[in-house]
Amino acid sequence: MPIPVSAGSGASFTPCPAGVHQAVCVDVVDMGNLETVWAGVKKIKHVIRLVWQVEERMEDGKPFLIQSRYTASLHEKARLRKDLENWRGRPFTEAELKSFDLEVLLGVNCLLNVVQNPKDGKTYANVTAVMPLKKGMEKMHPEGYTRVCDREDAPTNHGTDDSDDASSHITDDDIPF
Repeated sequence: MPIPVSAGSGASFTPCPAGVHQAVCVDVVDMGNLETVWAGVKKIKHVIRLVWQVEERMEDGKPFLIQSRYTASLHEKARLRKDLENWRGRPFTEAELKSFDLEVLLGVNCLLNVVQNPKDGKTYANVTAVMPLKKGMEKMHPEGYTRVCDREDAPTNHGTDDSDDASSHITDDDIPF
């Protein structure tokens, strides 16, 4: 069956407002291996996407969502590592660098610095910094969001059931993640 598209068929959206926002991580999406271009050089990289809800709401009452893509790497120069260490408020240990489960980020609060950037006649919101909450701040909880892997149209999960994994028993006392 044909699926017609056109240049004007993209959905309209309102970008997250600029500024510092309290947020909660609502999704970690493994996007797989994607072709990326940096300085004119094409490479295939394993990419993940972090998705947050912020406390500010859209006109329809739903919380704004904002996301950021990362190369799935904890190399010392990787943006993912820098953002996670800023969010945690401490560097990774050698043991954590060997294997860190990104799923522990789900439900964890932070402060996000959001900058709006115009491009091709549209305005995009970009996360420029991820920081821990200030001491004493009340935590947000995810609201009305269904993870990509839990959606009916999601690709089949070929992973295993991790329900007995130690990371599934993490409490707020265990944060930073």
